[in-house]
Order: sequence, then C-alpha cells, then structure tokens
Amino acid sequence: MSTAQNLAYAVIQVAHNLGAATTVGSAIAGAMVNHGGARRALLRALLAGWSVQAVSGIAFGATSLYFYGHPPDIAGAALLALYVKMFCVTAGFAVVGYAFITPPGGKADRIWPLSAALAITALTTAAFLRWFS
Repeated sequence: MSTAQNLAYAVIQVAHNLGAATTVGSAIAGAMVNHGGARRALLRALLAGWSVQAVSGIAFGATSLYFYGHPPDIAGAALLALYVKMFCVTAGFAVVGYAFITPPGGKADRIWPLSAALAITALTTAAFLRWFS
C-alpha cells in the first residue's frame, strides 16, 4: 500500500472513529439528562455522528474503488457486519428524525436507549468488519 493510500484510509478511519464516539456518547448522555435544551443539542450531535458514520463508511468503499478499481472484497462475517452497520446507520437516522418531530417526553424518551443500542451495535460490528475482511 502506498503512502497516499495509507493516509487516505487513516484520515477516513479517524473521522469514522469520531463519528462512532459521537453516536455512542450523545445517545448515552441523552438518556442521562432530562433538560430539553441539552437533549436538543445532543440530538443534533447524534445526527452529526450518524452523518459522519454514513459519509466515512461510503468513503472507505470509494477509496478502495479509487485505489484498486473495485469495492472492498469482503464476504462472510465481514459482509454480515457491513449489513448490520448499514442497518444501524439507517435506523439511527430514522430514530433521530422521529425525535425531531416528536414532542419531548413520553415516547420521545425511548429514542435515547434505542440510539445507544444502535450506536454500540454499529461500533461492535466494526471490529468484525475490520478483522474478518
């Protein structure tokens, strides 16, 4: 692998890791606080984290396509992990969208543990994606 390839993957990995930390941290923090303004800010952070996860995930594939001429060659457990991560990101966006249109309290409070579970699942499957590919 060339220096340019290593640098590209490293920069994407940093963004991906920060996005993962943001999704997990903001979801857990949102479950622990009960102040509307703080929760709204955490909701925006959660949206940003899921956005970074989506964009950086696509960037991994695009980088492989650019440098190798084909998408990453993954199968088995790695492919399953990728599908789980994609589901988590998609569901994460849906949960955040629901939270933005739902009045605070009641059912809206359920989004925080659900978001944390999705974020932790996505973070966990990243190890399988990385080491089984």
